[in-house]
Amino acid sequence: MDTILEYESEVRFYCRGFPDVFTAAKGARLYGRSGREYIDFFAGAGTLNYGHNDEAMKARLIAYLASDGILHALDMATAAKIAFIRQFQDTILKPRNLAYRMLFPGPTGTNAVEAALKLARKATGRQRIASFVNGFHGMTLGALAVSGGPLRQTTIVPPVGGTVFLPFDGALGHGLDSLEWFERMLAETTDENQIPAACIVETIQAEGGIVTAGVAWLQRLERLCHAFGILLIVDDIQTGCGRTGPFFSFETADLKPDIVCLAKSLSGIGLPLALVLVKAEFDQLAPGEHNGTFRGNNLAFVTATEALRFWRDDTFERETARKSALIRAGLESIAAAHPKTIDPALRGRGMMQGLLTPSGDVARRVSSEAFARGLIIETAGPHGEVLKCLCPLVISEDELAVGLDILDAAVAAVEAF
Repeated sequence: MDTILEYESEVRFYCRGFPDVFTAAKGARLYGRSGREYIDFFAGAGTLNYGHNDEAMKARLIAYLASDGILHALDMATAAKIAFIRQFQDTILKPRNLAYRMLFPGPTGTNAVEAALKLARKATGRQRIASFVNGFHGMTLGALAVSGGPLRQTTIVPPVGGTVFLPFDGALGHGLDSLEWFERMLAETTDENQIPAACIVETIQAEGGIVTAGVAWLQRLERLCHAFGILLIVDDIQTGCGRTGPFFSFETADLKPDIVCLAKSLSGIGLPLALVLVKAEFDQLAPGEHNGTFRGNNLAFVTATEALRFWRDDTFERETARKSALIRAGLESIAAAHPKTIDPALRGRGMMQGLLTPSGDVARRVSSEAFARGLIIETAGPHGEVLKCLCPLVISEDELAVGLDILDAAVAAVEAF
């Protein structure tokens, strides 16, 4: 760690909370230079749904490299890209009766959000964007402008206008309709240019604290957007690729968004790859109007195509549903055993679940105690007060049980302090 401390910028983050030098990883485990091994309840912030170093993806990658496959081609046509497009259409979109054009932005999630905002503004001719308090959509300025959490308030971010922030589902308390104000505002607007071009939403606010939107609320939001000509953008960057159950998190609510943002686990193995799905009638950017040197990561196309094997039938989804129930039971047990430290109301859905603690300080201390015992788990929420369980979907049931036991011991240690 001396090299990191001496030469890396002060902006470094995760290495502060998880102070080991990691040398290898497999499945749901990481290995450090210290000689210790860790169960991974972090999964690269949701980038490693299929675990570390999947053998089939790795073999495809090695074979592609050995064959002198194209590594960089801007957005030119390559065999790797065509194979991914065809497989994604046949395996994911067509079985779900979803018809989308596929736009490849730069390789990160925030690039996908930037492209989605451009698409919406070009298609509607309007500029404003509706978003939600405590939502998070990336770290570039356009994405930060529609993010409603604490990061947007940092001094390095200049004020960016054009965003209408709305209360998320449940934010106003029991029995109060968080969309009513939005509907009234739209109905009373006399200047069409003040109507948002798009509304961007996460079905579960991941960085916002694992806050889940209800099905009825999401369906009403979609109807409201359509009634006023507002494009619905679903940010499925962290909640997609099976993290909450089905491939898309919005399937549970039977939504058909106008635009969908994907990244993180899309490549399957941790290589950067982002994708924007857009209905054909809104695919209105001119050639090169959204550009970038790394619009086509061909190595990621190779692994992403292989990753789609998990979705050829419903076997994988049923397995994750079973593990989701085990996580829920384990977290319920922890909450029941430690009522002074853990709120009994659990958060999340599928294999994105969380525990609410009294403060960010408590959650950080639990994370630190867990790391000392061999578990990597991060925090989320407006003040970092939520412990965020984000293990690989391929984690074994035994590893899951051990990880939950470590988390229980970490909470007990903090509670006893």
